[in-house]
Amino acid sequence: MYKNKRVVCIIPVRGGSKGLPGKNIKMFLGKPLIARSIKQAKDSGLIDRIIVSTDDKKIADISKKYGAEVPFIRPKFLAQDKSSTIDVLLHAMGWLQGEGYPFDILVLLHATAPLRSVQDINNCIKLLVNQKADNVFSVTEANRNPYFNMVEVVRGKVKLVKEGRFSSRQQAPKVYDMNASIYVWWKDVLDEKKGIFLKNSKVYVMPKIRSIDIDDYMDFKIAEIMMVEGNKNKGCAF
Repeated sequence: MYKNKRVVCIIPVRGGSKGLPGKNIKMFLGKPLIARSIKQAKDSGLIDRIIVSTDDKKIADISKKYGAEVPFIRPKFLAQDKSSTIDVLLHAMGWLQGEGYPFDILVLLHATAPLRSVQDINNCIKLLVNQKADNVFSVTEANRNPYFNMVEVVRGKVKLVKEGRFSSRQQAPKVYDMNASIYVWWKDVLDEKKGIFLKNSKVYVMPKIRSIDIDDYMDFKIAEIMMVEGNKNKGCAF
């Protein structure tokens, strides 16, 4: 709870990962990958309930072992490659509302972003409340800038993605990558707007070292290496 606002965390984890099969429960430095996000939510101190939404019994059992609730099994039609994460969240919210559980804020954590810190989660919740935002999502500074060094081919001609005359990247407007780590909404806003890009959205900027999103085996190994190196360096809060 933060400033008398009750907070629910949803961790959506389906069983049919294609890029790295079974990645959500693959052993990450001695524990299943999903255990990392569950622990971060537990350590937050601002989150009142942690619910894993999954279609997979094995994932459900592991999630419960590490301290999350799995009060329902996600329907198969919400566990396909093209299933919308927003629809998955609305399904979980509907279940909570059906149980008569009142809450104010919904936090989405993806299990594939294990390098975020607990402080990152809490800062997003605080930003939502203190800035009176519609929602907050985490980003990191982009490696490429569409105003300077990103091109596209249109009808056979090469052009910058964004028009602008900038002689260096430093002169171009700053742009960010969505790092698929943390999303926070007011429950009522998500229920009504059902989207991410809203009239009063805010971004929370995270360093690149904490922004890796695991999609394949290489991402997984890089995340493990970064985690080990970060733990050696006291300046890196994982």
